[in-house]
Amino acid sequence: LEEAAFQLQQIFRIDISIALNILGIESMRAGHCRTGFTCFKLAADRGYSKAQFNVGLCYEHGRGTEKDLEKAALYYCHAASSCHPMAQYRYGRYLLQHSPGQQWDRLQRALTFLERAATAGITEAQAYLGAFYMRGLQPQDKRGLKYLLLAANSGDAQSRYHVGVCYEQGLGVQQNLAEALRHYREAAAAGNRHAQERMRL
Repeated sequence: LEEAAFQLQQIFRIDISIALNILGIESMRAGHCRTGFTCFKLAADRGYSKAQFNVGLCYEHGRGTEKDLEKAALYYCHAASSCHPMAQYRYGRYLLQHSPGQQWDRLQRALTFLERAATAGITEAQAYLGAFYMRGLQPQDKRGLKYLLLAANSGDAQSRYHVGVCYEQGLGVQQNLAEALRHYREAAAAGNRHAQERMRL
């Protein structure tokens, strides 16, 4: 594999880690998951953040290796620390979902990673934060609405529906039924079932 990566490197004059990551992606597409995982792992162990993220995905979904959420989190953490936005989202989400008793430091660390991912334009992070701030132990409606709007404007129909709920119920914004209806219509048009039901009501 390293020889193949070296040849790819010579042809395209790219870093060996990038070459290994490309080989990993191509191997996965061809259905050779073990080979793909090995390529990702070699590149990840050289510190390449995109490969670290891919190793995390492999461990999370059991592709080319056994499923192991702790190892997935470890590789997401490495990639997140190198400012990989999707890794920041996945690692932040992992910290929130697997925090024993929601430890304060861990919670703050998770939110920092999620907010960085959301700022970088990761729609999933925006939607996740929107829901988190709306439903938390101490809801922060305005902050939640801000992230829901970002996700909705990135095309997330579920978030668009939740923005409608905010306007209907006056959560984080002044109650406005006409505005709620507009958001429900947009979410329904995008196929959101909850919005379609709300429109019927």
